[in-house]
Amino acid sequence: MKYDLIGDIHGHSEPLARLLDKLGYAKADGVFRHPERQAIFLGDFIDRGPDQRGVLEIVRPMIDAGAALSVMGNHEFNAIAYHTLDPDDHNRHLRVHTEKNRKQHQAFLEVFEGTSDYAEIIEWFRTLPLWLELDGIRVVHACWDAALMSLLQDRHPSVNEYLDDDLLIAASRKDSEEYEAVETLLKGREIELPNGQSFSDKDGNARHNVRMRWFDGNAKTYQEAFLGPEKARSHIPEEPIGADHIIQYSHDDPPVFVGHYWLDSMPNVLAPNVACLDYSVAAKSGGKLVAYRWDGEQELSNEKFVWTKKGAE
Repeated sequence: MKYDLIGDIHGHSEPLARLLDKLGYAKADGVFRHPERQAIFLGDFIDRGPDQRGVLEIVRPMIDAGAALSVMGNHEFNAIAYHTLDPDDHNRHLRVHTEKNRKQHQAFLEVFEGTSDYAEIIEWFRTLPLWLELDGIRVVHACWDAALMSLLQDRHPSVNEYLDDDLLIAASRKDSEEYEAVETLLKGREIELPNGQSFSDKDGNARHNVRMRWFDGNAKTYQEAFLGPEKARSHIPEEPIGADHIIQYSHDDPPVFVGHYWLDSMPNVLAPNVACLDYSVAAKSGGKLVAYRWDGEQELSNEKFVWTKKGAE
């Protein structure tokens, strides 16, 4: 099978429709299909953008009809937890309704909260797998960690069929191993900056932890190991870093595709077998919705990226 992997969409249906057209997908009976290929979405369909419902009206029929596959993004996981009451305290939800959390989720809530299909959409989110391992290819929203995946499969065998209450509750408790596992797979490997240092993220929040190039054993400083928008790199210290952030991912392992990291450069592979497809389509300054056309190669190529920009091209 040949796959077109598509990065974080965040409520931007118009660039998505143009990208699918550019990739050769055509709509028939309400579903975008390709005669020879299958799309794989990297998650984060929702939040931030102007057309939450429109995105879901494109991607969900594709997935339900088998024209596409998808993994869950951290924004879908957060939406499920935000909607679900804490069984230990029915006065609160598994994702607490703080001002910060509501602000991050506002674009989705404005469209779906209080509607007849809100709960049904959340239920559909639960069916998205946390990762995919197909013939020759791996897909996860942020970080491929085989040890954490094994832990989840051992304790929750249906993890990639349905996010049941046991796993959802455990992954919402900060003292659990499930919490660490889901946080890592969906948000990446993070490490605390030295000496109490911090920087402001894209939403203006102070961050004391940074997301790391978890596959890169050659990074020697915090700045070199940082994985995120280039405009933030100068705020990351150049102090030496240990190897605590490293996950062994051999160049002989299958190619792995991730989203999540809000990159703002030209699309390029991160390693011969690692590619990120999140290039900030939801950025206020404009970004790209990026795909990679995978045809079975084990060494990824910069020539295989395809994208559309937000707004007119």
